[in-house]
Amino acid sequence: MTAISASASSHQSIRSSRSACRSAGFTLIEIMVVVVILGLLAAIVAPNVIRRIDDAQIAKAKQDIRSFETALNLYRMDNFKYPTTEQGLQALVVQPNDPTVRNWKPGGYLSGGLRKDPWGNDYVYVNPGQHGLEYDLYTLGADGQEGGEGVNADIGNWNMDQ
Repeated sequence: MTAISASASSHQSIRSSRSACRSAGFTLIEIMVVVVILGLLAAIVAPNVIRRIDDAQIAKAKQDIRSFETALNLYRMDNFKYPTTEQGLQALVVQPNDPTVRNWKPGGYLSGGLRKDPWGNDYVYVNPGQHGLEYDLYTLGADGQEGGEGVNADIGNWNMDQ
C-alpha cells in the first residue's frame, strides 16, 4: 500500500508541476492575439495622430505669423514705416543700416530672434504686399513651394482665417 500511495503521490506532483509550468507562461497563440490587437489599434490611431501633427504645424505657423505681425506693427509705430523687402524680418532683430530708421528699439522687436516655419523654411516678407495689404508675410507650407493644398498650402497674413 505504501508503494502504491508513493507512486500516486509522485504521479500527482508531476501533474501539478506540468500544470504550473503551463500556467507560468503564454502560449504562442495568446502572444499572436495580443500582437494582432496592438496592430489593429496602431492602424486606427496612427492616422489620427499624424493628422494632429499636421494640424499642430499649421497652427504653429499661424501663431508665428501673428507674432511677426505684432513685432512689425511695433516697428512701424517706432519708425513710421514697415521694413523694406530687402531689410526683411531681419530688421526686427538687427537695426537696419538705414538713416530713416531713427527710433529702432534696442534689443529688437522679437524675443528669441527669427524663427523658421514648422517645416524648417524661412518665412517670406514682401513690402509692399501683393494681396491687398501693406505687406505680405507667409510660409510656403510643408512642400516649400508656392500654392498647394492642405499641409502644403501657403499660409499668409491674408488667408489666416481660411
